[in-house]
Amino acid sequence: MSSINYTAMSYQELRRYFLTHRDDNAAFQAYLARRRERSRPVITTVNDPDFDSKIQASIRQQIAEYQSGNAG
Repeated sequence: MSSINYTAMSYQELRRYFLTHRDDNAAFQAYLARRRERSRPVITTVNDPDFDSKIQASIRQQIAEYQSGNAG
């Protein structure tokens, strides 16, 4: 059992840690769980008449999240 507190790490820190400690299975499982939490729902389809506006809204939201520091 690892004494590393993966939940205290940001997403980027956990990713960096896992990439440098690839034999740490607990880090790998924590990283996968974090990725699942971060997965985004499908916001539109190719035939959606509002495709452009939904994509632009999603991009604006991601930029706002990144600028507010929530990007992890």
